[in-house]
Amino acid sequence: MKELKKKIKSFSCYRKVYIFTLFFCNVSFLQIPAYILVAFLFCWGIWLTYYKQKTNNTFFKLRFGLWVWGFLAVSLLTMLLNFTYTIFYSALMFLHILICFFIFYGMHTEPDFDFKNELYTVARGIVYITTIANFIGIFCLMFNIRFEWYWIKFTIYENRFTGIYINPNLLGFVSCVAIFCCHILCKPDFQNAVNQRKVSKIWIVACVCTSLFSLLLCDSNASMVLILAYMIVYIVYQFFATKDGLSPAKVTMRIVALVLVGTFLVGSSLMFREICQQGFAVVTAKTYSLLDEITEREQSDTDEQPKQNDSDNNKTVAPSDKGPITFEHENSNIDSGRFKLYRESLDLFKISPVFGISNGNIVFYSQEYANGTLKYTYHNNDLHNGFLTILVSTGVLGFVIFGIFGFRFAKHAAQHLFLQKKTFKNDAYPCMFAFLSAYLFYALFEKALLYDISFMVMWFWLIMGYTSCYIAKFEPMLETRYLFHQKRLHRSLL
Repeated sequence: MKELKKKIKSFSCYRKVYIFTLFFCNVSFLQIPAYILVAFLFCWGIWLTYYKQKTNNTFFKLRFGLWVWGFLAVSLLTMLLNFTYTIFYSALMFLHILICFFIFYGMHTEPDFDFKNELYTVARGIVYITTIANFIGIFCLMFNIRFEWYWIKFTIYENRFTGIYINPNLLGFVSCVAIFCCHILCKPDFQNAVNQRKVSKIWIVACVCTSLFSLLLCDSNASMVLILAYMIVYIVYQFFATKDGLSPAKVTMRIVALVLVGTFLVGSSLMFREICQQGFAVVTAKTYSLLDEITEREQSDTDEQPKQNDSDNNKTVAPSDKGPITFEHENSNIDSGRFKLYRESLDLFKISPVFGISNGNIVFYSQEYANGTLKYTYHNNDLHNGFLTILVSTGVLGFVIFGIFGFRFAKHAAQHLFLQKKTFKNDAYPCMFAFLSAYLFYALFEKALLYDISFMVMWFWLIMGYTSCYIAKFEPMLETRYLFHQKRLHRSLL
C-alpha cells in the first residue's frame, strides 16, 4: 500500500505513464481505450499539480515563472471575457496548460530528481515500441494487408503509408521522435550517467532504418521539415561549438558552408523521397501481382464445383482491386488546405486582437462570425499552426508574454550549449536543443506547442522539462563566469 501511494505521488511515474498512453492514442484499435485512460490520467495530473505546489512550492520556483504566471493570467482572463457554451473546453485547455507548465516543464523544481534516468527510460521505450510498430506496418504493407473500419484506415491512408497509426502525419512525427531518441541513446556521456541496461545497437539500427523508411513513405511534409531542421540545427552546433576564438572570416566561411549544406540536405532529401516513393510503388505493385497469381492458383486447385460465378460475386475484394499505391498526397496542393486556415485565423484575430477569443471558441467563432472554415471534425477543428493558435486564443498580450518566456528560455539554453562545449559535447543536451529548435519550425504546420492534449504536444513539453533540468544543474558553473547577474546566481544556489 505504501508503495502504491509512493507511485501515485511520483511525478516521474506520472510523466512516463502519461506520455506512453498518449503515444498509444495514435495507434489503430488502441485509440479508444488509450483515450479513456488519458481521462483518468488527466485527473491524476491535476491533483499532482496541486500536490506539487503544496510540497515543492513550484509556482514560485519555476524558471521564468513571472512570464508563466502572466500567460496563465491572460489565458484565464480571456476565457472569462469570452464566456460561451464552450467554456468547459476552454477550462479543460487551461488545466492542460497547468500540467504542461508545472508537471512537465517544471520538473527542474523537483528536489534530487534524476532526470537522466527518466529520459533514458522514455527514450528506450520509444525505440522498442516504434521499431516493433514499424516492422508490423511494413509487413502489412508488403503483403497488402489493408482495410477500412469506421474511422480507421489500416496501413494506407489516402494513398499514403500510415502503418498501424491512425494518420500518416502522426507516423511521420513518431518516426522523427524515434530517430531523435536513437541519437541521444548513442551519446557516450549520457549512457554512462545512467544505471540502466544499455540498448543494443541492433535495436538502434533497426529503429533508424524502419523510421526513415516510414518517414519517406508517409509523405508528411511537416515531418520532413522537422527532421531536416533537426539535422541543420545540430550541424550548426557542430560548426560553431567545436573551437574557440573564431575570426570573422572563419565565421563567414562557416555560415556560407552551412547555407550550402542546408540547401544540399533539403534538395537531396526531397529528391530521395520522390525516388523511394516511386521505386517502392513499383515494388508493391509487383509483389501484389505475385500474391494475386498465387491466390488464384490455389483457388483454381480447390474450387472444383461449378459455383464459380456465385463465388466471384460473393468473395472479398482482391488485393489488385484495391488500386495501386503511389505514396503521394491525393490532393495536389502542397499546403494541404493550410493557407485557407491561415486566412481564417486572421479573421478570428480581428474579433479580439488584444485578449484573444479563448481556444474553446475558435471553431464556434469561425462558424458564427467568420467564413466557417473550421468545423467540429478531427482534421478541421484547429488552425494547424501553433503560433497562430496562441495568437488567436490569447491575443497579442498573451502571445507576447508567451514569446518572451520562450525567448528567455531559448537564450539560456543556447548560452549553455555554446559556452559549455566540452561539458555537453557527448551528452544528450545538444540533441534536445536541436529538437526543440526544429519543433518551432514544425509548429508552423501542425497543431503543436500548447493547445492540444496529444503525444505531439506533450513530447515537446517533456523535452522542454529535461532541457530545463540541464540548465538548472549546470547554471551555477556557467554563472560564475560572466553570463548572468549575481542575484540570479544567489537564487540558483539557494
